[in-house]
Amino acid sequence: MRTMLACGVALAALMLPAAAFAQSTGSQSFDETGEIVVSGKKDKAVGGVEIPDSPKPKVVITSELIQRQRPGQSVNEIINLVPGVSFTNNDPWGSSGGSFTIRGFDSSRISQTFDGIPLNDSGNYAIYTNQQVDPELISNVNVNLGATDVDSPTASAVGGTVNINTLNPSEVLSGMAVASYGNIVADGAGDRPYTRVFGLIQTGDITGHGTKAWFAASNAHNEAAFANYGVVQKSQYNAKIRQDIGSNGDFISLAGNYNVNRNNFGGSPLNAASFGNDKSVRFYDIPGGIPCNVSLNGTPNTCGTSFERRYNPSNNGNARINSRYTLAEGLILSLDGAYQYVKANGGGTVSARESAFTQNGQSFTGYFPSAIGNTGAPIPYYNADLNGDGIISPTGRVTVLQPSQTQTNRYTGVANLAYDLDPNNRVRLSYTYDRARHRQTGETGALDIGGEPSDVFPVNNPLTDGAGNVVQKRDRKSFATLNKVAAEYRGQFIDEKLTLLLGVSAPFYKRDLNQYCYTTSLSGNVNCVAGGNAAAFQAANPYTTTATGAPRGAAPPQSRTYKYDKILPNVGATFRLTPAVSVAASFAQNLSVPGTDTLYNSLYVPATNSAARPRPETSNSYDLSLRYQRSIVQAALTGWYSTYKNRIVSAYDLDCDCSVDTNLGEVKKYGFDASVSVRPVPQVLAYVFGSYIKSEIQDNVATGATTFAATAGNYERAAPNWLAGGRLQGTIGDLDLGAQVKYTGRRFLNDINTVKFGGYTVVDLDIRYSLASAGLAKTYLQLNVSNLFDEFYVGSFSGSLSQLGTGAFVNFGSPRAISGSLIVGF
Repeated sequence: MRTMLACGVALAALMLPAAAFAQSTGSQSFDETGEIVVSGKKDKAVGGVEIPDSPKPKVVITSELIQRQRPGQSVNEIINLVPGVSFTNNDPWGSSGGSFTIRGFDSSRISQTFDGIPLNDSGNYAIYTNQQVDPELISNVNVNLGATDVDSPTASAVGGTVNINTLNPSEVLSGMAVASYGNIVADGAGDRPYTRVFGLIQTGDITGHGTKAWFAASNAHNEAAFANYGVVQKSQYNAKIRQDIGSNGDFISLAGNYNVNRNNFGGSPLNAASFGNDKSVRFYDIPGGIPCNVSLNGTPNTCGTSFERRYNPSNNGNARINSRYTLAEGLILSLDGAYQYVKANGGGTVSARESAFTQNGQSFTGYFPSAIGNTGAPIPYYNADLNGDGIISPTGRVTVLQPSQTQTNRYTGVANLAYDLDPNNRVRLSYTYDRARHRQTGETGALDIGGEPSDVFPVNNPLTDGAGNVVQKRDRKSFATLNKVAAEYRGQFIDEKLTLLLGVSAPFYKRDLNQYCYTTSLSGNVNCVAGGNAAAFQAANPYTTTATGAPRGAAPPQSRTYKYDKILPNVGATFRLTPAVSVAASFAQNLSVPGTDTLYNSLYVPATNSAARPRPETSNSYDLSLRYQRSIVQAALTGWYSTYKNRIVSAYDLDCDCSVDTNLGEVKKYGFDASVSVRPVPQVLAYVFGSYIKSEIQDNVATGATTFAATAGNYERAAPNWLAGGRLQGTIGDLDLGAQVKYTGRRFLNDINTVKFGGYTVVDLDIRYSLASAGLAKTYLQLNVSNLFDEFYVGSFSGSLSQLGTGAFVNFGSPRAISGSLIVGF
């Protein structure tokens, strides 16, 4: 009988997995005290789950478990089986994003890396879960439930890290092809097909001297999960070439990734207050109907304005280099570097004015208030004929596209120099550099007669005013720079029973902000002058402060520099009580720098005011773990406690495509994480896990000079209190059966805890049949069913400090779906 292990790793046998589970190459080497990091190291995982015996609490998910999940699925959904992790998928296929937390921390407080390079947005630190690498290319995912590594290039990781490590090229020529078809199978869903193809070629050793490479590509397409309008189209291209240097683990690796997403927004037409138990409301027609024609008579209609007709396109890619060099016996240098590019936008439409904006007898074009007196949301004024009738109507309006555009160029470098003092003592020094140029604009674009954008990227061909000036709703440029130095010591004592880790890092963060528009409120509203006398606009809207220091009027375009730095200790220890039982403890201080939206908002406050310098979030985190590790069992129980000052929580605003932050002051969080993975015989695997999360806001949050929101003693928004689940997997001949379950406890919409969403349970099923008996040893048929019992629940949401259910946008949880895949290896 074929063993489950053989089946689980058969696909991985096509390619050689990476052996280490840390972030940078330097951290990988340093974590393997006394060992050389080489390919082919014995897999310590039980059923695809490994609990490393490190001072910091970690869980590693390997390819054995990853490849059982739906092909094309987001890696963040796959690690939903890790204790402390919660992910709500916006569709069954992993292509529409979702909400991601670890121990209740949202994704902006979690560092996600790809072969050691940061994936978080350099401005608001968000993780875009629909833009992750194809799961067939993942060797393992290391989820760090506590502090990050000392050399990590992150500005905000106080809640944990997710380290995605891709496959190393194999020694022999081989390949793999995957073809998938699926559909949503829930009452009222209709036909919503999903298709995906994936291909991988491994070159093997092409020179006879350790030069190996692989090349991969995929294409996925699916219809909108809930509305009767919208598609998701995703194409991805990946490559890696690696040159081994000698036989001691040294190497140099070059890799690249390019991802193209074209997707409509989706979610639900319901607010939190109207979300009931009627599943039939999930599948709906968008308001206004389709097809439709936009109005060109000067009075816009609703054609093209529905939320579901918004696009969220992205082009993003990276080039990565990882390398390791043994300079002398016990002296190892590692150098990692990366360049990343992002072009993306999100947002809807606006009713634009053909006329100019007039104030105090002066005419301007650009974005200005929709009502005189600097009131109303800013809208565009063009002083141009927008509908092609040859007239610039003083009252004419036309619907135009107005997304928020972002283009980022980012450079990252990590250098580590490690030295073995003796077989049991090792030290390292590291330097980390990360710099991102973040260009954020708001060009407008035309719609065709059917309400579709002429270009989903208006920045390519923006609308201009009558004089040819580009009209846009925002115009700003920032540079986010990190310089970090760190040192770490790792020692083993008492016959290697005690492992001690002593680290310290000194990050120096710098934010250079350039605002080219006039800031008109503390919430970040701006007026952008495209054409006209800017001095006249300033004179009509003078910037002043009241006797109490409150700003009024329009703050002029300006530049400011913000700097943050702190010495951060990071220490831990493990002690092996028996060959199978160990205890571990760790302590870390963390720093999270305010995101760009928060910093830009502060430009409305005079530079001399202390409120113009948003404070960083700082934390102290403690973990204590008990672990049991044998060849057939891995188990861990971890208790944790964290205290935070200036706890910053963010909510995404759909209209501005920006983050709205709330400073909750001091917050205490504590809980536990537990997991057990057992393989009593090769044909059976059982895995269970659970977490308890408690957060406690210490004080009421000020909402005005004398008013407060009743937050003291409350939970933070969106954080589940309980997480639990498991997986059971078995093998009968050529047939593998797997089932997994995940329970997510109740969550609050707001920080005043007046709107609560109940817990929910989702069950998934996977079946794989090997064609080895037919002579096709590396070919499989795989069936995946997600949300087997079609649980109806609130999925992702943003929430806020005191938002009521009637005004809260919420997403439906992903419905039941089924997919079949043919996986061919050769």
